[in-house]
Amino acid sequence: MKKKTTVLIPAMLDFHFPLLKYAFCSANYEAVVLEDQRSIAYTGLKYLHNDLCYPVILITGQFISALKSGKYSGDVALMIPQAGDACRGSNYIHMIRKALTLAGFGHIPIMSLNFKGLEKDNRLKISLGMIRRGFASVMYGDILMILRNQIKAYEKNCGETEKTVAKWTEILKQGIIDGTLVSARKMKETFSLIAKDFSTIETVKKQKPIIGIVGELYIKYCHLGNADICKYLRSEGCGVYINGFSWYLLYYIDSHLAENSSAESSVFKAITRYLAKVQSAMVCAVKENGFLCCNSFYDFKEYSADYISLNCNIADGWLIAGEIANIHRSVTDRIACVQPFGCMPNHVFGKGLYSSLQRKIGDVMLSSVDFDSGSADVNIKNRLSMLINM
Repeated sequence: MKKKTTVLIPAMLDFHFPLLKYAFCSANYEAVVLEDQRSIAYTGLKYLHNDLCYPVILITGQFISALKSGKYSGDVALMIPQAGDACRGSNYIHMIRKALTLAGFGHIPIMSLNFKGLEKDNRLKISLGMIRRGFASVMYGDILMILRNQIKAYEKNCGETEKTVAKWTEILKQGIIDGTLVSARKMKETFSLIAKDFSTIETVKKQKPIIGIVGELYIKYCHLGNADICKYLRSEGCGVYINGFSWYLLYYIDSHLAENSSAESSVFKAITRYLAKVQSAMVCAVKENGFLCCNSFYDFKEYSADYISLNCNIADGWLIAGEIANIHRSVTDRIACVQPFGCMPNHVFGKGLYSSLQRKIGDVMLSSVDFDSGSADVNIKNRLSMLINM
């Protein structure tokens, strides 16, 4: 019998990868989300030059640290998602291979997870079952993240929020593996149960606000890339709002995969409608139980058009400006804008629009924070303090 390949996945989405790894369960693969944190930036810089984008340095360092640890032997492969657009990070797979060779791991294959036909000889083989489990994992990761971030800073009984997250993560894990919680109907039912459960957590009234976070994907969703600013904001008594990954997924399919008139485009348009419908049920469950959330994708997109051209689809394109406008409308007027230093697409299509959005929206407070391997903790906290104490 052929042994399973152990697929090592870098930590990129704090709330989603613990569930997404079960989407790759199959007769061929056993997925492991890496947890190495110590000195991964230093390790990455040993094998890559420091003008590469910060997420790639961290991902490379985490891969090499894991392989050097001796925990993984036998049939091992690495997996990295690739958007395949102007983002440098998504196109640095060749640099990662070079770094692995220098570190003595050139024989370890890197599999690419992408939908644009990149790396045809090294693409992760995806089944329909994986896709269904993957979509469900994204939606469940979104609702857990949105609810947990809003309520944790205000909980009356310390640790109750984390216990609720852990309980639902275990339930969802099993439902994703066996496929019982991945249909649209079951997802809608489960969203309501999750939101209702979180609404029973006792909270105390505090004066500190909710802080929204927008920006480049890795820095926004991964505590390794953003110096765990969510933890810092909670320590200051603030709630946190990060818009769900499903909004990016829908943006990407809508703007990058369904943009032409081919038969394949029609399939992606149908997928967009399906996901938007499921997402709408999630948003309704969140709001009906007293929590804040941006509107579902089609309304989100329509409102974004008032602030940025929807033809702007390079890298994160109109999404960052759209998130700022929609978070201001639905959640909070205080928003931290985070990006890796030197990320040109993010600086042009994200940071380059902040002043324009400030003028158009008026009463929004934006604070831009750059991250790299030399980011000073005090500078990050000073930037965030402007939002907390405005």
